[in-house]
Amino acid sequence: MSRIGKKPIELPGGVSATVSGQKIDVKGPKGTRSFNATDDVDIIVDGSTVSVKPRGSSKRARQQWGMTRTQIANLVQGVTEGFKKELEIQGVGYRAQVQGSTLKMALGYSHDVEFAIPAGIDIKCAKPTEIEVTGIDQQLVGQVAANIREWRKPEPYKGKGIRYKGEYIFRKEGKKK
Repeated sequence: MSRIGKKPIELPGGVSATVSGQKIDVKGPKGTRSFNATDDVDIIVDGSTVSVKPRGSSKRARQQWGMTRTQIANLVQGVTEGFKKELEIQGVGYRAQVQGSTLKMALGYSHDVEFAIPAGIDIKCAKPTEIEVTGIDQQLVGQVAANIREWRKPEPYKGKGIRYKGEYIFRKEGKKK
């Protein structure tokens, strides 16, 4: 019995869900998201709750049961609150700013790095050393944050680079004479 899968998903006010076959569409104040479930599960919308049931007792059906429930819960959270990843930049002269639909970053290279902001993602720089990535698609928000971090990962000696907010970087001791 899946502990996650058996929990029903409550739909908050202003959120509606419709099922057609194995596809569920969730519509809320921030937009519309959809998910295609496998044939191993049944999705049932009953008023303001959505529940997921496995179609059998096979191992695959039990695996898809909890995963499908989590994906639908993420759709509901995305269209109501959205998802957010915060990055911080550390290093002398390292900074970022949003110009139109591009994120310009000075990361110690001989040129500024220009990152094109994809559709469905909103990037804000409250300070030149803080980047906030928001959107309704959890996977896309995480991927964009990882792509930005990839430009200059934090190095272990001085800690310079782009890191997630609150991320711990294991520091190494430098050479001794």
